Amino acid sequence: MTLMRAISQDAFGGPEVLRPTRLPRPGPLPTEVLVRVVSAGINPVDHKTRGGGGMAGVLGDPPFVLGWDVSGVVEEAGFGVHTLRPGDEVYGMPWFPRPAGGYAEYVTAPSRQFARKPRSLGHDEAAAVPLAALTAWQALVDAAAVRPGRRVLVHAAAGGVGHFAVQFAKYLGAHVTGTARAGNHAWLYGLGADELVDYTATRFEKEVAPVDVVIDLVGDEHDSTSTRSLDVLAPGGLLLAIPSGVSPELLRRAEERGVRAAPFLVEPDGPALARIARLIDDGHVRVEVEEVFPLDRAAEAHERLARGRTRGKLVLRVG
Repeated sequence: MTLMRAISQDAFGGPEVLRPTRLPRPGPLPTEVLVRVVSAGINPVDHKTRGGGGMAGVLGDPPFVLGWDVSGVVEEAGFGVHTLRPGDEVYGMPWFPRPAGGYAEYVTAPSRQFARKPRSLGHDEAAAVPLAALTAWQALVDAAAVRPGRRVLVHAAAGGVGHFAVQFAKYLGAHVTGTARAGNHAWLYGLGADELVDYTATRFEKEVAPVDVVIDLVGDEHDSTSTRSLDVLAPGGLLLAIPSGVSPELLRRAEERGVRAAPFLVEPDGPALARIARLIDDGHVRVEVEEVFPLDRAAEAHERLARGRTRGKLVLRVG
């Protein structure tokens, strides 16, 4: 049996439950690839799941290995794989929301849940892309059908999903407004934002003109952000409530105002990742990584994420 390094947890709890361990290295089934993970992205859903929220209901009780964002190298291709071969550098968000085990030296998943990583990025930056970028892309393109001339508001615009949503919305031709602390405004204007509101200094609903789409990455549990967002939607507009979903009360209020409110959950999407890689390589999209931690310091990385106010993403260096 060949063992690999991984970060596992035996119980739900704080960052201290994350511990280095060694587990059997997986092997690919037909249509799957074995990927040697070089870097793994960290997302808010990781620390929520670690504590018993997030996707804990999908993963079940510990022990398990967290992590869905990976960038690495194909080590082995299973029977029936034709799109990738050993040696290819790939990135992906395999299996989400089922367990993927990204905080480990190797993962296996269907080959079409991966794409070749952007040529212009190293593995640390590439690992920061999949879950956050796919969330933003699928929300804007598939759910909201954003087109030129539409007005989009992005809450938490400086975060992992938010900084991609700003760039994708601008690429799609939208007028982009974001909420973020003042210290991030210059950076976000550089990413393409047209207007920014410092949510710590003013109520965004007093500053934002009617918009067609709200990408809510905050949720109602934080100062009723979802409910307050209904006030800035134009008739027929769409609120995508991503972190906390749509309560019956929020849905009722949306209907009363003549707007729509919908939950959203990202899913694996290799073709979309291939398109996002082209946008990155062509210079349309930039990736922000605030800090890279070695794999055995995963608990420290989760402590940093829990403090909030992260610009872009945090990443684990695995290989």
